[in-house]
Amino acid sequence: MEDTRKYTGNSEGVAANDAVCGGMGYDPVLHEGRSGVKLTSMVKTSGCAAKLPPGKLHHVIDSLPLMSSDRLLEGFESADDALVYSVDNDTVSVQTVDFFPPMVDDPYTFGQVAAANALSDIYAMGGEPNVAMNLVCFPSCLELDVLRSILLGGMDKVREAGAIIAGGHTIADPTPKYGLCVTAFMKRNEVWSNKGAKVGDCVVLTKALGVGMMNTAAKAGEATESDFAAAISSMTTLNKHARDLARDLDVHAATDITGFSLSGHLSECADASNTTIEVSLGALPILPGALDAARFGFIPEGRYTNEDYLFSKVSFPAGTPTEFKDIAFGPETSGGLALFMSHDDALHFVSRMGLDCVRIIGSVVLRTDVSVAYVE
Repeated sequence: MEDTRKYTGNSEGVAANDAVCGGMGYDPVLHEGRSGVKLTSMVKTSGCAAKLPPGKLHHVIDSLPLMSSDRLLEGFESADDALVYSVDNDTVSVQTVDFFPPMVDDPYTFGQVAAANALSDIYAMGGEPNVAMNLVCFPSCLELDVLRSILLGGMDKVREAGAIIAGGHTIADPTPKYGLCVTAFMKRNEVWSNKGAKVGDCVVLTKALGVGMMNTAAKAGEATESDFAAAISSMTTLNKHARDLARDLDVHAATDITGFSLSGHLSECADASNTTIEVSLGALPILPGALDAARFGFIPEGRYTNEDYLFSKVSFPAGTPTEFKDIAFGPETSGGLALFMSHDDALHFVSRMGLDCVRIIGSVVLRTDVSVAYVE
């Protein structure tokens, strides 16, 4: 059936948790160098929603010949979060790159969000970021103080991660964009992958969902200040703490939830592991206000392109409300980690985190005709 709800624009879908589930929190106090510019007014799509639709992207990527090397341990074949390249018998280099247009107006906060999102891929591989480089597209019409604030936001978040920024590349562009290329060095046997999920594993999600709707509502002036602050708090929260608390547990597979949505990233894990993932709709942590925003039609465009690509891979119980499908297919930015581990380890991890938004949301079962099956 055609979705006839009001569409308010191509605003970004971003992952979030409620205020208690943040790390740094969001302070609307003006940061040094902030101008009166409204960054979100300069973009059509923002955050991870600015990525190419997955169907179009795979149409091109799947047509390319694979480049192989004995030292390349993880490439893009299983859509893992970062590449893994052997340095020597024990050490590997884990590398990723991510940048996008702003989803918030404050330049400093935008820099924090973009940096946290790029760093997340390293945490999803079980690594600890070591060095990063800036990627910047900046309009010549904006004051340089705006650029400085963006870079300061990214620098502070990288510093919080315990890494350093050592250069980068900048070009003039009418649409502002910022992100990082990040490298980590780690032991080969400590790398997490998205293809190790085992039948019987629990799936733990470390941040709540639905800020794509809240961010779209905010762009239309329809989100409450507290709900939007919770979204920003989540986006600027590193996945470092979750990664640190899981390092001594037996994590069989991991990924982070970004623009491809919860359904998309879980389907990649399921396909790479030759399993099916059952997800309980009632267990999903959802930001207060997100379901109402979806009901009123504050939907990021990426929600529809994700569903178009995944329609044969994902199933729902009969009668599932549309707003829950919006959450399941909604693009996220700087989202949480999805960790696959035994039931005992999952319970232990959730207890360690001690946050309501950190939940067991499902389990891994024998392969069926779909990759992800939502259940009541």
